[in-house]
Amino acid sequence: MRGTALIYSSHSRCNVLHNDHIVQRALRGQDNKRILFLPMSSPPRGEDELEGQRVAYEDFRWFFQHYERFGLEHLPFYWTSGLRKQDVDVLWHHLWSSEVVILGGGYSTTGLWRYKELGARFDGEPGKFGRLLHERRQRGLLTVGFSAGADQLCQFLFCHARDSPGDNEGFGLARNTLVTLHHEASRNDELWNAARQFPHCFVFGLPNDSGLNVDWGVLPSGNLWQVYEVVIDRTWDAPGDALHIKTRQGALVDHIDHTGRHWAFQGGDHVVRITSPDNRYDRAWMTAGGKILDYWTRESTGYGSLGDVLAGH
Repeated sequence: MRGTALIYSSHSRCNVLHNDHIVQRALRGQDNKRILFLPMSSPPRGEDELEGQRVAYEDFRWFFQHYERFGLEHLPFYWTSGLRKQDVDVLWHHLWSSEVVILGGGYSTTGLWRYKELGARFDGEPGKFGRLLHERRQRGLLTVGFSAGADQLCQFLFCHARDSPGDNEGFGLARNTLVTLHHEASRNDELWNAARQFPHCFVFGLPNDSGLNVDWGVLPSGNLWQVYEVVIDRTWDAPGDALHIKTRQGALVDHIDHTGRHWAFQGGDHVVRITSPDNRYDRAWMTAGGKILDYWTRESTGYGSLGDVLAGH
């Protein structure tokens, strides 16, 4: 599946997520082989606005350097209070054109404010950053959200379910979706609470190292479709990190619907959702054991593939 948003949680640079889904996607780029890394969710350290952002980029840079001999280009863009318009114009250019863009980790609200503030300050358009992300989606380019970045690419920040004040509206590349990051099954009550508050959203718990590869669009009928591909990565095997890699301990991607039913998805599972523009029609299907099940009844359907589901709506 060629997704347009990859939202994930990881402890370090596990190979399936970072090589297969991120680096190789960039290397297959036709216009460029560039990864733009945005560490703007990293908060300042004391008076230093840049140190935390530089450390965040270094956590990825060492991995990306292994692919430079294949033509991979990677560069960061750092937020500072002293940015000039010519600086931000470079950001807009790379954001629009880069084959892969990564929104990095840190504090979700810090990064969200900075991304929106740049459009407001320099172009009088608070939504410019989000608009460019959706233009990327429409052109089939990949935007990645790591940790806080995953939260930001959803419909709402997960803290919205905790009645956190302020702006909690995400960019919606994962439409009608909320996720918890660094998730453990002991926190499934948080998923249940969020699902009850936002019954129109699908809520997932992403343990280290796992993610959702997502794409959505509009069918010829006018109905909206969205597909989730579950990614489970068990490749990071540094002994010192064993405690943090929940997928190597058997953790799956938890999901609870708004009626309270729980499902744990394995790597390679898919969920497809079809909704009408007025939301009166809202159906979903999922794969399990080689079969396509109705999301609500959990019963087998007559569909042979997810493509058949889309074609039928």
